[in-house]
Formats: sequence, C-alpha cells, structure tokens
Amino acid sequence: MAVTIKSKREIDLMRESCRLLAKVHEELGKAIEPGISTLYIDQLGDKLIRGYGCIPNFLHYQGFPASICVSVNDEVVHGIPRKERILQEGDIVSLDCGLIYKGYHSDAARTHGVGRISPAAQKLIDETRNSFFEGIKYAKAGRHLFEISNAIDDYVSQFGYGIVEDLVGHGIGTSLHEDPQIPNFRQKRRGMKLRAGMTLAIEPMINMGRGDVEWLDDDWTVVTEDGSISAHYENTILVTDGEPEILTLL
Repeated sequence: MAVTIKSKREIDLMRESCRLLAKVHEELGKAIEPGISTLYIDQLGDKLIRGYGCIPNFLHYQGFPASICVSVNDEVVHGIPRKERILQEGDIVSLDCGLIYKGYHSDAARTHGVGRISPAAQKLIDETRNSFFEGIKYAKAGRHLFEISNAIDDYVSQFGYGIVEDLVGHGIGTSLHEDPQIPNFRQKRRGMKLRAGMTLAIEPMINMGRGDVEWLDDDWTVVTEDGSISAHYENTILVTDGEPEILTLL
C-alpha cells in the first residue's frame, strides 16, 4: 500500500486547496432553496472553483460529466446534475465536490435540507455529520486506521441507520483517490498505523433505512436499495502528532 506522507510544503498547498473548497461549499450551501435545478448548483460550483483559479477535479474524472455531484433524497452519491431536476421543499440534497490547487486535490461533502425538512431528515443529516467527528477522534499518529471505521460504526448503529459499505473514504494528495481506503463500518483487523503527514478524506454515507445500495443505468448515480433517504458528510483532514486538522472547514 503506497500511502503518501506530505512534506511541509505539500501540507501548505493542501491547506490552501482545502480552504478554497470550504469557501465553495459555503457559497453553495447559501444557494440551496426550493425551485433551483441541480444543474444550476453544478454551474455555480464550477464558476466558483474556476474563479479561485482552480480546476474542478470531479469533471471528467473517469468520465463523470459534471463538476459537482448533486444527490437528492434516496441518491447516496454521484448524482448527475440535470436541468429538469428541480429541488422541492422538504428534499435533502448532498453536494460532493473537490478542486485542484497547484496540483493538490481537496474533497468534501455536505448534505443540506431544502426549505423546511422533517425532524427525522434533519436528525439523519446531523448524526451523519456527528459520526465523522466521532471517527476522527482516532485520526492521530500512532493510532490504527480502522479505529476510525469502528468509531463511525459504533456511533451510527445506535440510531438504527444503515451504513453504506460499497463506498469508502480514501487518501488524497496529488491524486483525488490515493491509498488507504477508509471504510465507515466495523473491521476485524486494526489496519495500518497512522503517521503524521497523511491526508485523508473521511466520508460517512448513512441511510435512513438499510445500508444496501444500487447503481442507476447512468452507471454513476448510487441510490438506496430500499428508497430511504441518505446523508453524506466528508472532510479532508491532516493527521498530526496531536489532534487531526480538518482542512476543509473554514
């Protein structure tokens, strides 16, 4: 497993890449309201990323046709933006995107409510976010990778939610997806020992119902098998000798 340890210079470039992405997410979050299309979100995100002098790293990645993954309700991830897909009051929408700054990638995801949403939907969004923070308590030099996975699973399982197992987090740096893979569900082994200088994209994907998913005919959009809604929360973090640094939060 080739896991990259970033130098001080590389960490500084990753910080800036991630800071800019956090600003993009902040602006996209403000734009979410009933009546807008998912294509509008993609166009706005692309404009913001390029406005910072960066490149949207999702666009054309393995053939993906957009800069922002916009996934609504039962769509878990990789929703393709469309002009005719209009957000409605009560929907939830997950935005997953990244950018390249001077050769260094960032990656983050947020789930937003559209207008007024149900308390159950809000709880799913909140607990998905909380599970990320439970996981990164173990993202420290000297701990083991799957301690992160187990902590996320332990937290989520108490609510009876389903954890998506077909998709996982990952390392990140000069490539969008690097080693190691980071499951969000319990592992039997401890996994590799973490070292300062690792940069990881940790991203719980949590379903209101079961964790089973399937792919639509577009070969991209992942949906819950039982039709339940799904939430996604992701940040790029830096492993240090102390507390992890969350790079994609302002």
